[in-house]
Amino acid sequence: MLAYPRNAGPSVMPLLRRLAPCLAAIASLALPITQAQAADKPIRIGVLNDQSGVYSDFQGVGSVVAAQMAVEDFGGKAAGRAIEVISADHQNKPDIGATTARRWIDVDGVDVIADVPNSAIALAVNGIVRERNKVFLASGAGTTELTGAQCSPNTVHWTYDTWALAHSTAKSLVAQGGRSWFFLTSDYAFGHDLERNAAATVKAEGGTVVGGVRHPLDTSDFSSFILQAQGSGADVIGLANAGGDTTTFVKQAAEFGVMGGQQKIAAMIFSPNNVHALGLETTEGLISASPFYWDLNDGTRDWSRRFAERHPKHNMPNDMQAGVYSAVLHYLKAVEKTGQTEDGAAVVKAMKEMPSEDPLFGKGRVREDGRAIHPIYLYETKKPAESKEPWDYFEVIDTVPGEEAFRPMAEGKCPLAG
Repeated sequence: MLAYPRNAGPSVMPLLRRLAPCLAAIASLALPITQAQAADKPIRIGVLNDQSGVYSDFQGVGSVVAAQMAVEDFGGKAAGRAIEVISADHQNKPDIGATTARRWIDVDGVDVIADVPNSAIALAVNGIVRERNKVFLASGAGTTELTGAQCSPNTVHWTYDTWALAHSTAKSLVAQGGRSWFFLTSDYAFGHDLERNAAATVKAEGGTVVGGVRHPLDTSDFSSFILQAQGSGADVIGLANAGGDTTTFVKQAAEFGVMGGQQKIAAMIFSPNNVHALGLETTEGLISASPFYWDLNDGTRDWSRRFAERHPKHNMPNDMQAGVYSAVLHYLKAVEKTGQTEDGAAVVKAMKEMPSEDPLFGKGRVREDGRAIHPIYLYETKKPAESKEPWDYFEVIDTVPGEEAFRPMAEGKCPLAG
């Protein structure tokens, strides 16, 4: 309905009445034009991670490559729209990560944010995405809060979480005789969560926690922490950290004679990147857990070799980079099913309704709390003589089925789980 100006004079009113049908016709064309413009707008995927710091080799450009490969393997379009991948460096700073997420959604038209290592930043992005009704695909983040008290209808937690890796690693090592533990923990939400979950499993399996110490992110000198860990007499030194911090600790622990000694190292977040930086001589016999390894089967090998060809350093992918590929691929299937990206909660709902399947994680599903379910594998780092080629670092020693690998949904107390 057209409204006439209240102060229009007598001479103006007849003119406005004559123009009314034309103005109404023009107004009726506005909606179709807007819809056409929306259909022409590309789907935008934003990969947000550390591209210059302690986690840059563990996610960084590799996660961007993985997202690009998912788009290409899907065919380059979803719901009739082209797909673009952009990226940014959050520098492990929550304020930068949150500001980037808001700008991407409010100004740059980003529909989905992927990866986001650093749990503090991931929790901030989780809230922002929910407010804007977009989608968050957490691959690099580890905190179980994403499927617990802070679960969201707009978030899928894809690759791993601290409960799954801590539980799997600690249970295995206690069973092997590692009954007393000392924890070395990265001093932020992610590390605290990892330590808490591992310690609970150690105690539940009949072991004890004899001590621990926390260190700042991106620590360069672990010597005092190593002396404390050695002095504790613990059977196992549990590393509740990741990325470059894990690499630096293991390297320095070897120099102090810890590796290959009486104490075992349990690196709960450990990838081929760590071994590549350190060498098998330093990491031999280390136990770790992960939902993906590039050399698991023909499907993982074929995809991983394609990834390595495109990676600037020709690295093989780790689990978090593979998780970006897998999560983005499942997201695009849901976009195709719903025919839109504007209602992020509806897209995530479709992701939960559809079984997931791809060559990297196999068959799985997304639970009501947003947790993606797939197996977790236990690995032992090979002896140098056992490695047949570059990046041939791990031997699978156990498989934990997906339904057992992740925290029971009822324990997370996610409001979405009923």
